[in-house]
Amino acid sequence: MKKILIPFLFVFCYMSNTVMAQRIKGSDTVLPLTQELAEIFMKQHPSATVVVTGGGSGVGISALMDGTTDLAMASRRIKFNEKMKMKKSKHEPCEVIVAYDALAVIVNPENPVSRLTREQLEAIFRGKITNWKEVGGEDAKIVVYSRETSSGTYEFFKESVLENKNYMSSILSMPATGAIIQSVRQTRGAIGYVGLAYLNPYVKAVSVSYDQGKSFVYPSVETAMKKQYPIVRPLYYYYDKKNESRVSDFIQFIYSPEGLEKTLELGFIPR
Repeated sequence: MKKILIPFLFVFCYMSNTVMAQRIKGSDTVLPLTQELAEIFMKQHPSATVVVTGGGSGVGISALMDGTTDLAMASRRIKFNEKMKMKKSKHEPCEVIVAYDALAVIVNPENPVSRLTREQLEAIFRGKITNWKEVGGEDAKIVVYSRETSSGTYEFFKESVLENKNYMSSILSMPATGAIIQSVRQTRGAIGYVGLAYLNPYVKAVSVSYDQGKSFVYPSVETAMKKQYPIVRPLYYYYDKKNESRVSDFIQFIYSPEGLEKTLELGFIPR
């Protein structure tokens, strides 16, 4: 899969029917997709400025609530209390599904373990299994990395893999997906999770079983599109309804044939 190197900040030019600045902020998972789509879009409409930053789903939605972003990128749905807070301040949040994403569990390439069941993953991330020999690997301590609590990826993994049970208290929280990639690459006993588009040759994705070990499926666009890989989630944009005209051109572009082709090329599953 194509390696994607993503800095924290992107600045592009944007042009709608009127010249304006546009701000997009939030999920690190959605960030590379937004960057690539915006780059193509801006070549067609080279006028005003769009600033795209990461920071996590919670950061993006908070920015939307306080009016400091036009589009919030999120890898989880807006929470009830966030929606109510916006409505209380007379703002109406609107939801758009950008694409779908497979969440890959990754280990160091030197780790011989290549497949894990959901139950084993739950036990590892909850601190019940602490040595790789317990899951068929070497006699070595498992070093567990996770996204921080403001991340939508953190919440989705907790819901889908841990079945809403709590992570281990000593888990190593990382501020961004790139930090998990780097940590797993540098630590032989490490394990973590990232969006499919972030996979590169420096980490190894493992196959996952959601039927107690009867079958294991490797994370890929193909297995996700066929609904074989179990850890798949929607990715969102949120905007304030009163600003719909400000963001509508770009949102329409992501569903164009060119936008859908780029979405698939980057390792995301088109809507």
